[in-house]
Formats: sequence, structure tokens, C-alpha cells
Amino acid sequence: LSSSKWKRDTIVQRILRERFCHQRLPDRPVGLESQYKHLLELLRRTAVHGESNSVLIVGPRGAGKTMLLRCALRELLELQEVKQNVLQVHLSGLLQTDDRIALKEITRQLHLENVVGDKVFGSFAENLVFLLEALKRGDKSSSRPVFFILEEFDLFAHHKNQTLLYNLLDVSQSAQAPVAVVGLTCRLDVLELLEKRVKSRFSHRQIHLLSCMSFCQYLDAFRSELALPDDFPDSKFSQEWNLNVSELCEEKSVQEILQKHFNSCKDFRSLHLLLLLALTRVSVSNPTLRAVDILEASRMSSADSKANILHGLSVLELCLIIAMKHLNDIYEGEPFNFQMVHNEFKKFIQRKSHSIHNFEKPVVIKAFEHLLQLELIRPVDGGVCKVQREYQLMRLMLDHTQVMEALQRYPQCPTDVKQWVVNAPVH
Repeated sequence: LSSSKWKRDTIVQRILRERFCHQRLPDRPVGLESQYKHLLELLRRTAVHGESNSVLIVGPRGAGKTMLLRCALRELLELQEVKQNVLQVHLSGLLQTDDRIALKEITRQLHLENVVGDKVFGSFAENLVFLLEALKRGDKSSSRPVFFILEEFDLFAHHKNQTLLYNLLDVSQSAQAPVAVVGLTCRLDVLELLEKRVKSRFSHRQIHLLSCMSFCQYLDAFRSELALPDDFPDSKFSQEWNLNVSELCEEKSVQEILQKHFNSCKDFRSLHLLLLLALTRVSVSNPTLRAVDILEASRMSSADSKANILHGLSVLELCLIIAMKHLNDIYEGEPFNFQMVHNEFKKFIQRKSHSIHNFEKPVVIKAFEHLLQLELIRPVDGGVCKVQREYQLMRLMLDHTQVMEALQRYPQCPTDVKQWVVNAPVH
């Protein structure tokens, strides 16, 4: 590649990587205008007017809860008085699994380690009040607004006595310091998880993010996410690239793939994954996206995880899976044990035309146990029943289609093994 082409391709990679890998914020949230306005106004009241608030942002995973909040904070922090004054504390229920860890993280993010030092307080509440008092600056009537942002808010409700939530919401109702408590959760019943004393201190404001995007808007998002900006250095290349993207959107096969993804999952994470997989197929020999790239990306993104595990099995383990499938067919889905599987496998080995080595029983048991570890089979009783392992009842966690597809794609699978799976069991 010439240096100019190399530089151009590097810029293209950087632009698209920022969009798909680093979740670059849009200029404004698409389809969430009213929710955005509501949240921005609520945070502005705390940051500018010193009014304490609490709110929950509720929506399924990938609906844009974090994106909505980050967009609102970005616009708010463009105000000079807010940027210099507001403090932010970001907590996650996945990381701060109890109130002591959460309090330590609050202390760290507010840079109050030197203030707290080795002081010991009588209770968690006293410690938290001390931290909030430490935020005060100047005269007693002046204190800096604090945004407490709680990701996975519902997990904080599982903390003992919900002490952290109680104190944060209690402070947000008092005149002690301007505080905004913003919870993000995917649980619609989150208020039912709150204790009575906590619920009474919550404002009961909820911002719901339920996607109402149409397929036309989804198609526009597909086009805009791939398009290069107007100020791209190589205008000729960007025009050709953007024209190719527009033509892709008009192709029936591409629209069918996108319609399938739109029907199953409308969030931008799945769209970004699809586009990222498609872009990995762009190369020097294929410098633009093609419909076949979108098709292959769709196949990869919707690949069955269990079917992928099957591709990594040994031929012996695959034969045991086929034996289990035959047992399912014979006994109409009733559970089986290792001895039944081993007998079915031996019948296949005893045929005249086979290419599989006659493994000793201990080796077959090891292969069977490996399938159990991979969770491709599971005990009917959950493993609590104390019976000899050869006779413990199991169920196969794969269906007929998964087994057939895995065999078709299995590298260097013996022909007689493929033939065995389609033949009726021999009895």
C-alpha cells in the first residue's frame, strides 16, 4: 500500500472502531427525545439550582440507558458553572457487592481518603454523613452538587438492610447537600424490591426506555453507522464508500438479514456486532462491503454456542452424542444412562464397516464425563442422587438439528459416522 492509502485506511479504521468498539456517543439519542429532555432537566435542577432529586432509568439491556445518561451528562457539563462544580460518583451493583465496598469506592471517587483517614465511625450512616459534610466548601450554606449513578440498581436492593440506598435517598430528601441519585436497571419490578422506608424516600420518578423504532429508522441507523463523515480527508473515497453503503441498503438480501435482526433484537449493540463482523471481511482485494459479507456476519453473530462446542469435540465424544440422539429417538426423549449409551456405541463398533477404534470402557467413561462438564448433557436429579455413575440418568441438551448441523461442519468427520447419525438405530 502507498503511504496515502495506508493513512486513509487507518483513519477509516479509527472512525469505525470508535463507533462499534468504544460506543461513541451520538449527537442526540435517537427515538428517546422526551426521555432525554426529562432526564436533562432533572439533572440541571440539581447541578444549577441545588435541588435534590432521585430517578430510575428502566429498560431492557441494550435499550440505551447508559447512553441516555452519558448524553445528558455531556450536555450538562458543557456549562462552565456545572463543569467546575458538580461531582460524580459511579457505582455498579456488579462490582460494589456490599455497602462497605460501595462506601470505600465513594470515598475514593470523591478523593476523601485523606479526610477520612483511619477514623472509625459508629455506623455506616454516620460515615456517609461525614463524607457528605466533607464536600462542603466555603460557608455552611454552600456545598457542591453530587450525582450518584448506580448501575444495576436492583442489585443494591439485595444489600443488607438496603442501608446505602436508604441513606442516599434520605440525603436527597434533606436540605443537607444537593444530591441526585440516578439508578439504572433492567427490572421493571424494581420498586417492589425496595423496603418500605427506602421506597418512601424515593421520588418514584421513572424514565422508561421501551424501543419504538421502526424498521425504516433501523435501516437509516445501519446506513449512518457505516457512512464516513463529510469532512473525511479523501473525499473521492468517502463518496464511493457511502454510495456503496446506500446501495447495500437497497439490496433485498441485505434488507432481509436486517429485518431478521430487527425482529429479534432492536438494540444497537447487536447491530454494532453485526457491522463489526462484516467489516472484518473488508480487505485490499475487497475494499468495500458486499452483501455476502453481511450474510456471513449474520451467520456468525447468530451462531449456536452449543453447536460451536460440538466442533471442538473428539470423534469418540461425537459418537457418544450420536448414540444419545438415537436413544432419544428410540425412547421418545426419556432419560438415559452411560451404560445405555455405551451399549449403543458398541453396536456401531461391531459393524463390519467402521473407521472408529474400539476404545476401552474407562476411556469412553472419561469422554462421557467430559460431555457432562461441557453441559452438553446434564443429570436428571441435578447430581444429588448417589448412584453408580454408569447408571445415573442423564438428558441430552442438544436437539436433532444442532447435531446434524455440527456433523455437516465437523472437520474431517469419518463418512461412516455421518451415515450412522441418519440411519435408524440398530436393535
